Amino acid sequence: MGMMIGISFQSQAAGGPTLASYSRFFSNDLVLAGLVRTVAMSGLVALSVTVLAYPLAYYLARATSRWRTIIFALAIAPELAGVVLRTYGWLIILEDRGFINSALMWTGLISEPLPLSKNLFGVVVGLTHVILPFGVLSLLTSLQGINPNLEKSAQILGASRLAVIRHIILPLSVPGIVSSLLIGFTMAASAYATPALLGGAGFKVMATMVYEQVLFYIDWPFAAVMANVLLILMLAAGFVGSRLESRLHRKLHL
Repeated sequence: MGMMIGISFQSQAAGGPTLASYSRFFSNDLVLAGLVRTVAMSGLVALSVTVLAYPLAYYLARATSRWRTIIFALAIAPELAGVVLRTYGWLIILEDRGFINSALMWTGLISEPLPLSKNLFGVVVGLTHVILPFGVLSLLTSLQGINPNLEKSAQILGASRLAVIRHIILPLSVPGIVSSLLIGFTMAASAYATPALLGGAGFKVMATMVYEQVLFYIDWPFAAVMANVLLILMLAAGFVGSRLESRLHRKLHL
């Protein structure tokens, strides 16, 4: 990290330390748009991962049948395949001539392909699939720590299933929810392969722009600035998440 900070103050021309790369970063509309796109993409992925992982993790935490092992294996199985392989799978499904568009056009429901790839939607879908197992594991650990007798006692006293989830399960699983959101956000923000393949050339996020600056433009100082900003973004997300968790913990235990 110290090397990245040092490089960010260098310039391609000979000379001493300079803030030229930072000035260029914050004055470049395309780069700032990429930063905003990165935040939006990561936030949507974090939210979708947590929403999809929660019911699955809850089932795994409470199930006792043999199906629990099978479903757990199916939830973690995607990690056995590489990120690039899974991303190409989604590209085949979502592209203009992919499975979904071909099926919808064959049935006559649409006359033109839906824009399912080369945009934010396609990237969010792909990253959600890649990161979902980590969200399940994070929430599963938290939900397994909740005593099942609390749920049974509430139901014996007349509480509905929805009330039990709302007033007992959700508050007690806040650490797992925050952890899942943070994992989803940071992994999505730093992802390269999925945004590059499913987003296409027009979908620029911080990770893909860093790659371009290093490989094509050979502008290491500017790439270092981008990498530092991305790191600060993830650290800020972690700080906000930890503060939110502490605040909710105090509020729920008053």
